[in-house]
Amino acid sequence: MIPNNGDYEDFDDESDDDLSEDFEMETEPSLTYAMNLDRGIFTGRVDDIEAIMQAVTKIISTERYEHEIYSWDYGIELADLRGQSMPYVMSEVKRRITEALTADDRIESVEDFEIKRIDKNKLHIKFTTVTAQGDEFKTESEVGV
Repeated sequence: MIPNNGDYEDFDDESDDDLSEDFEMETEPSLTYAMNLDRGIFTGRVDDIEAIMQAVTKIISTERYEHEIYSWDYGIELADLRGQSMPYVMSEVKRRITEALTADDRIESVEDFEIKRIDKNKLHIKFTTVTAQGDEFKTESEVGV
């Protein structure tokens, strides 16, 4: 037997809209430990744009799927580019950096790429990161492929 709870025609779709007006979206704080990558130590804490800059550096230096501690959305896939032709690698690395960084909801886009080959298997990469708050910063990195 199917219960009869009244007339379904009286259901008001607008009542769902009223519920969404009562909530505000808040951004979680980005406070994290400050890493000194040259010395391999933590040197305090960083927040806001400094935390995002640190995250960019860490994401592009972490191979995706390699470490169980990170989610599958974290890091960049570069290992399968080793041994490929350099023109292909140079075009693909731009897409992969963009994909890896925009997985972080604090990053809106990645622009103004400059990619130069500096060694047989190494690229020097410069790009601009645009945050969700509209801030921009430049990043330079060497990537082995």
